[in-house]
Amino acid sequence: MPGTFKEKFMIGTRMIPKPSRRRSGLPISKVRFLVAHDTGNEKSTASQNVQYYINSCKDESASAHLFVDDKEIIECIPALTGPPEKAWHVLFNVPKDNELYGCNANDAAIGVEYCFGGNIDAEKAYAKYIWVIAKLCFQFGLDPYRDITGHFFLDPLRKTDPVTGLARSRRTYDQLLKDIVAEYQDCTGSSMQAAEIISDEGTVKVTVKLNLRSEPNKLAPVVQVLPPDSVIGYTAKTNNGEAVNNNSVWYRDTNGHWFWSGGVMMV
Repeated sequence: MPGTFKEKFMIGTRMIPKPSRRRSGLPISKVRFLVAHDTGNEKSTASQNVQYYINSCKDESASAHLFVDDKEIIECIPALTGPPEKAWHVLFNVPKDNELYGCNANDAAIGVEYCFGGNIDAEKAYAKYIWVIAKLCFQFGLDPYRDITGHFFLDPLRKTDPVTGLARSRRTYDQLLKDIVAEYQDCTGSSMQAAEIISDEGTVKVTVKLNLRSEPNKLAPVVQVLPPDSVIGYTAKTNNGEAVNNNSVWYRDTNGHWFWSGGVMMV
């Protein structure tokens, strides 16, 4: 774990009163992962969102730890500026967080909200957003490849964040994940973890258009694209490639190229 993290921005605080419906004050015993959100409220600033949460804290229960726009990063439930507390940012009865991390997001994850639209400068807001998520990874010893997920992925029937907010600034969720990794590396001076290669052999069938890459991560160059129903053999695998939808298993073919296991099925 790197020893220092580059402090590019200030983190302000404006805490939701506790105890209240939005902020119970209950501690997070161990932060296990991070959830990327957007506010869903186009043109609203970090300050406006936080103030709304404060004003309605006795009436509403939804909450998040941090709000980010082009001018400010505001923490309204402790995460980085004090011992982390629980926030209510993911619906309790959706099962995906338990499937992926073995716990409820509200009990073990930090929620970060991206503000977008209107007069908000998307470039500046995005820079702060990826920086604070990378800083949270550093603070809690999380892997920026594996320990970040989007709200839409946990609750796909109801939520589209942060995909919708990112689209307003012409960015994708996949780009967000890559940029957080790059920001983490820049702020810590670390490099990507080397993949542990395991001898293994087998044959798989491609289920979706599949990219073959020079390394087991989505930052690596694409050397070939295989169409669905192609059959390909592999001679090795790694369990610690880049996590895609929280699956970090990649296979290496006979030419030394890598492909993600989630795009294939065994034959």
